[in-house]
Amino acid sequence: MEDNNNNHSHHHLESQSHKIHQHNDMLPSTSVLLIIIPIITIILLIAISLLIVMLKRIQSAKHNGICSKSKSVINNSNRMFIAHSTINIHSSPEVKGGCLHGHGGSSGRMPQSKLRGVQVFTYKQLEMCTNTFSEANVISNGGYGVVYRGILTDGTVAAIKVLQREGKQWERSFRLEVDLLSRLHSPYLVELLGYCADQHHRLLIFEYMPNGSLQQHLHSQHKQSKNSLNWGVRLRIALDCARALEDLHEHTTPSVIHRDFKCSNVLLDQDFRAKVSDFGLAKIGSDKMNGLISTRVLGTTGYLAPEYASTGKLTTKSDVYSYGVVLLELLTGRVPIDTKRPPGEHVLVSWALPRLTNREKVVEMVDPTLEGQYTKKDLIQVAAIAAMCVQTEADYRPLMTDVVQSLVPLVKTYSSACPSNSFRCNQTVSPRS
Repeated sequence: MEDNNNNHSHHHLESQSHKIHQHNDMLPSTSVLLIIIPIITIILLIAISLLIVMLKRIQSAKHNGICSKSKSVINNSNRMFIAHSTINIHSSPEVKGGCLHGHGGSSGRMPQSKLRGVQVFTYKQLEMCTNTFSEANVISNGGYGVVYRGILTDGTVAAIKVLQREGKQWERSFRLEVDLLSRLHSPYLVELLGYCADQHHRLLIFEYMPNGSLQQHLHSQHKQSKNSLNWGVRLRIALDCARALEDLHEHTTPSVIHRDFKCSNVLLDQDFRAKVSDFGLAKIGSDKMNGLISTRVLGTTGYLAPEYASTGKLTTKSDVYSYGVVLLELLTGRVPIDTKRPPGEHVLVSWALPRLTNREKVVEMVDPTLEGQYTKKDLIQVAAIAAMCVQTEADYRPLMTDVVQSLVPLVKTYSSACPSNSFRCNQTVSPRS
């Protein structure tokens, strides 16, 4: 009996011992799980938080990058171009992120926001500058819109261009001019002072050029006396224009093709120094010199290069042709297309080209108001430059750098004969000398 009790107790103890052992085996596994699960949870929360922060930073960087995307800068003496740049133009100047925004409302104060030195205006501010766009302040009126003379609140006289709302071209022209001229700086290009993108209004504010356009002086019925554009002034204008196109073609990367270079887009300051304006039709060229661009034919009849007019193939040499036409206008005083003239003289280039290389006929084709103001040697050289620029084959036309180098000595010669820096002296030289 006692043995049975002992055996029972022994089995009971073994059973209890086995249960305790099992319990002790399970305890480490449970403890590990209790430790690992919170750690994993914490790691996941940290990872999610970091991901959210990174996404916000990326979104913020992209938004800010709209206004500061460009980093490629090419500096050539006092000329600078920042390539591959974009500006995000919205329908209203109140744009989040500070890229385009106007303040001031009715206060008339100059807004503080600037884009590389270019001022942002509200429409109300420009109304105040122009006396509510008074007709008395109209400088010119063309297909693109109306240009008004205005006085900014700091006293600066400016030309304020109001773009007409016609299709998509007006918006494209506005964006392009702001984009290019806020990054492209040259003493031979009209400076962009500011712009307005207030609601549906699109305005550009330029430096004021008191002597208007070359078109007004050469071809206007009310043009000034013949001495306003004497031989020396015309040489200087030709050189300034050549340098403007040289900057666009050869001192920027990629090159810029103006595509609408003409007399009315050449503006004159108080000393009759020329600057090129109106980049609404400009095209960014290929990185390769004279690289072809296929595009819609836009521009002005009489100035279009033959290959561009017929095929839409645009190169920097297309601008060279247009420059040649303007040089012919300076030389002859004639307009590019004139149906009032006798048969055979309607198209300036066709009429002039065979005469430019004839020493006798070239004298006969010169603007009558220039009689006695030039040497025959200089006249022949200018005629030769014009003849090269208006060649039918684009490959035969020179680079603008070559044109500049050809004109510099002519301008220097006249400058030494006429000490005044204004080039306005009336010295005359016999055409035979």
